[in-house]
Amino acid sequence: MSAETRITQLNLTLPKAPKPVAVYKPLVIVGSLAYVSGHGPVRTDGTLIAGVVGRDLDLEAGKQAARQVGLALLSTLHEQLGSLDRVKRVVKLLGMVNSAPDFYDHPKVINGCSELFAEVWGPDHGIGARSAVGMGPLPGNIAVEIEMIVELV
Repeated sequence: MSAETRITQLNLTLPKAPKPVAVYKPLVIVGSLAYVSGHGPVRTDGTLIAGVVGRDLDLEAGKQAARQVGLALLSTLHEQLGSLDRVKRVVKLLGMVNSAPDFYDHPKVINGCSELFAEVWGPDHGIGARSAVGMGPLPGNIAVEIEMIVELV
């Protein structure tokens, strides 16, 4: 089943693809790989989910923020590629969590994004290699930032 069909079936609403806020491109294609710049948790109304996970946000709120980042990444992929069906598989995610010093569940937070991609592309193609790390502060105090690499068809 195509990713575009899955988006519809899952009743997902993608936010508007965010525009770069500094000097970089949202996506660069090299060979059959697309490198997608770091995205934050952009809601459909354009606002961002902000706060420190483990202090301002609990684990579940952090996980939801990571899912929202995934939706923003999908939006950029769709805008830049013309269709999510051009994505063959997720190769790698780097998830950065704006976390309190005593918060250690970064991988569980980033699961919010990984689980979304598994829903869209299936577990064989939607789950790739991954790193999940804690950071002190992220731009604009966003809760989560994720970058990704995907293989194109």
